[in-house]
Amino acid sequence: MKHSPLDEKHKSLGAKMADFGGWEMPIEYPGGGVLAEHDAVRTRVGIFDVSHLGKISIKGNGAKDFINSVLTNDLNKISNGEAQYNLLCNDKGGVIDDIIAYRNSEDDIFLVPNAANCAKVYEVLKSQAPAGLEIKNLHEEYAVIAVQGPKSKALLESVGLNLGMDYMAFSHGEISGNQVIVCRTGYSGELGYEVLPKWGEAGKVWDDIVSNLGDGLVCGLGARDTLRTEMGYPLHGNELSEAISANVGGAAWAIAYDKDKFNGDSALRSEKEAGIPRRLRGLKLKDRGIPRGHMSILVDGKVVGETTSGTFSPTLKVGIALGLVDTAYKLGDQVTIDVRGRELAAEIVKLPMVQPNVK
Repeated sequence: MKHSPLDEKHKSLGAKMADFGGWEMPIEYPGGGVLAEHDAVRTRVGIFDVSHLGKISIKGNGAKDFINSVLTNDLNKISNGEAQYNLLCNDKGGVIDDIIAYRNSEDDIFLVPNAANCAKVYEVLKSQAPAGLEIKNLHEEYAVIAVQGPKSKALLESVGLNLGMDYMAFSHGEISGNQVIVCRTGYSGELGYEVLPKWGEAGKVWDDIVSNLGDGLVCGLGARDTLRTEMGYPLHGNELSEAISANVGGAAWAIAYDKDKFNGDSALRSEKEAGIPRRLRGLKLKDRGIPRGHMSILVDGKVVGETTSGTFSPTLKVGIALGLVDTAYKLGDQVTIDVRGRELAAEIVKLPMVQPNVK
């Protein structure tokens, strides 16, 4: 089990810890747990340690063009100092990982993949890279602190950052005398930022942010999951995987089909042309209960899909789920979800299920 540079800080606060992609990370903290932490992000501000996320650097002449020939989205559509949601696919169109790509310059790209997939993403890039490019796995070189919620800008400005950036833009700044990368991104659906200090300096940066937290809360990855589920954001291993393509799993918008090539392009184009049998949908329970992943979605006793994620929505105060549903079924259609032998009524609803405030 690997550990964040902030591991001791979480344990000193009494955090409940669990395995996330081979990393021991906090699920929730005493004093309210997931419900209170979720509410803090939706109404005030919450901070998360997500240092388990991967980090990969690609530098050298043609770095941007190489990465653009591999990932699905189009880095030519953003400028230096901007970030973009992206996908690395296999030859069959399945998703090896979903990634945030930071464009520093034509010759300097920085990627943030998921924790469990960082090594595989690195190996794929290394195997395809032309001579002359320097590709480094920096997984334990940078920490990542996510600051999310309506008061996130004010909180980070109180510790010395200048945050005039647009959504999905990033810059460099300083907290407690330590250099950080700060990007206006997140996984909550609220105004938010992700701060990347060097690994060994993460504790000082974390302490400075926590000391200015005010009525905000330190949050665990349990709240991060309820927040992203309300928004319909896919989680790799649930909505996306090497067996679930972006066309199916709700991330087709991140495929630049007008590009000449990218990994998995032939399979994805063929899949799109043939018609997608199932797509990611939001599901809102009408009966009491909490759905989870891998539960059957039914209409008149016939299985028409399967849930990929499920939880209790602290905002909507009902059980909600994401699921892959036959495309014959549309928004507003009534279904049932088999929750441990009980068929609970649900409705197919538009995503996101909660109004986003990222911009």
